[in-house]
Amino acid sequence: MDLKELNNLDFSTIGDWPPLAKGILILFLCAVLAGGWYWFFTLEQLDRLSRVEAQETELRATFESKQRLAANLETHREQLAQMEEFLQDLLRQLPGSAEVAALLVDVSQTGLSVGLTFELFQPTAEVSKSFYAELPIQVQVTGNYHELGNFISGLAALPRIVTVHEVAITTPDKKDPRNPPPAPVANKLSMRATVKTYRYLEDSEMAKEQEGKKGTKGGKPTPAGKGQAAGQKESTKP
Repeated sequence: MDLKELNNLDFSTIGDWPPLAKGILILFLCAVLAGGWYWFFTLEQLDRLSRVEAQETELRATFESKQRLAANLETHREQLAQMEEFLQDLLRQLPGSAEVAALLVDVSQTGLSVGLTFELFQPTAEVSKSFYAELPIQVQVTGNYHELGNFISGLAALPRIVTVHEVAITTPDKKDPRNPPPAPVANKLSMRATVKTYRYLEDSEMAKEQEGKKGTKGGKPTPAGKGQAAGQKESTKP
């Protein structure tokens, strides 16, 4: 079949076409059909397959992670129980509000038991933290070097948490330089420090503290500049 015969082909007489022309037409139609099927159906299915495979990989990783956790579940439970027990031990070292007075007595008795003389024992206002409160105590004691050391060691050995801050050790002032103190007094040292004890806040106290913080954030402070200026104007009047 030559080009002249191809030009003379008529689609109304496909049945009379040569076998070669019929074969080419059939192959062309099959190619068009396959391309349309691939474009409209197969591409979408391949895209869906890639998404499902990615989801399968993610789910497999999640499953393996949870499987490892499940395998170590008993170990995690034991660790959680140990952490809760440790937390309870720490909380037991923080006295409640009813035990603070007894703790203050323990601090003072610790100093007196080692032979110190208290010049100052002044509890100050407590400072609230997140779940506990600090109770600073200003102390000034007089004693020799070993008595001061025993006092610090005794505070550390108390069943409650007690810390010592801002330690300053000096020699006692001599009232009369011409009349020096006897030898035992001359060996004395004066220590001034801040002893801090701690107590945990009750649930009601923590709730009040949270409400106080919210009220402070929500309130509008008065402008200090205007108040100061008004006060200055009033003070200039006779």
